[in-house]
Amino acid sequence: MNKLDLIIRNCQILQADMSLLKDGCIGVKSGRIEWIGSGDDVPAELDAGIFIDGSGKVAMPGFVDAHTHAAQQLLRGSVIDELPMVWTRILVPFESNLKPEDVYCGAKLFCIENLKAGTTTFADAGGPFMEMVAQAAVETGIRGIISRSTMDCGDQIPDAMKESTHDAIQRTEKLYKNWNGCGDGRIHIWFSIRQAMTSSPKLMEAVADRSKAYNTGVHIHLAEHMAEVAHCLTNYRMRPAEWFDHFGLLGPNLIAAHAVRLSDRECILLSERGVNVAHCPHSNLGNHGFSKTPLLMALGVNIAIGTDGVAGTRLNLFEPMRLLKFAMQARWGVDINDPAALPALDTLKMASQGGAKAVMLQDEIGTLEVGKKADIILLDINQPHLSPTANLPKTIATAAGPADVTDVIVDGRVIIKDREFTELDEKKIRREAGRALMEVGKRANLELGSPYIH
Repeated sequence: MNKLDLIIRNCQILQADMSLLKDGCIGVKSGRIEWIGSGDDVPAELDAGIFIDGSGKVAMPGFVDAHTHAAQQLLRGSVIDELPMVWTRILVPFESNLKPEDVYCGAKLFCIENLKAGTTTFADAGGPFMEMVAQAAVETGIRGIISRSTMDCGDQIPDAMKESTHDAIQRTEKLYKNWNGCGDGRIHIWFSIRQAMTSSPKLMEAVADRSKAYNTGVHIHLAEHMAEVAHCLTNYRMRPAEWFDHFGLLGPNLIAAHAVRLSDRECILLSERGVNVAHCPHSNLGNHGFSKTPLLMALGVNIAIGTDGVAGTRLNLFEPMRLLKFAMQARWGVDINDPAALPALDTLKMASQGGAKAVMLQDEIGTLEVGKKADIILLDINQPHLSPTANLPKTIATAAGPADVTDVIVDGRVIIKDREFTELDEKKIRREAGRALMEVGKRANLELGSPYIH
């Protein structure tokens, strides 16, 4: 066997069916998993440039955050406990006053927070200056599915944040041509529509047409709140999912974020079209209500999990997994005495396999298998909240957290080893983001406070 680039040995390996391979070994070459084995099956002659001892650890596929906003990274702590409308009072002034350098500093912080929490791929629904997000992703080593959030109408947004349909498409095409495939193929550029209330029929038609021409994906916010439903019923006599379907936008290349205020008929429509749903339980439960996750699952809809950015939470998928599980149990399981309205292992699959399918990379990431990209995280399981346990995968889904992540590999590159970045300067990135935070606050006349940087 040729010399490998990386070998992880003596670990447990979480397999695609959620079972564990004990005393495992993973070999990586040229960014892909070259070999997986355990115990006596491990060839004695295995050699590599880098060895990682996985004793007391479990190897898992890196998580996929299927809906997030890197450009909102500097909003942390600014919208908690604020009265409506947060969008018009805080988010709009904030986003409209961002400069490219602000987005870049915030995006680098966004990337390292994700990596430290075991998230190796993110799908960004868009914001201003997304080329800066792409640059930050390339530099930090994370995998990114990046789009520009486009809006060409809507009374609730200032004219400065609107753009013509022509400009919206042209700028997304420019982002695609400049950044798609960068970072050794880690960057994928998609189209994005912010929501039905801020998109004209002309923009919907154009995004549907151009995304097909480029054979890429589309990222939308769907059925997030009742105002959106009322808007579509009033103006189009259709519900939101039906309105998007009217333009041919519903399909396997679509991420529908939130998807909370859906009728049963819309759930069936999403299933028929093969749409990917990205639930964001933190933001949904705080503002929009309970999703119909068990129904969507019964209909065969692929479900992923997103954080929706840091404005109201932190960037990791461990907490949303738990929150979604117990929210579904409380909303749908209690009345029918079903403790498994959303099984724990299904949430673990949503954060990995579901996310991989949502970003159309299920053949490359999402599970640890020979031939797939080496996007791998290691968790320290020798801790009182994780072991001993009768079922380690279920315990990971219900008890593990970002602090348990010890090593992170993306595309075969070791980015974090023993909880430390191998190349990135975390303190410098936080310091630069803090300076950007203060500058944005001054320009937007927002009381953003003083960033604490130790």
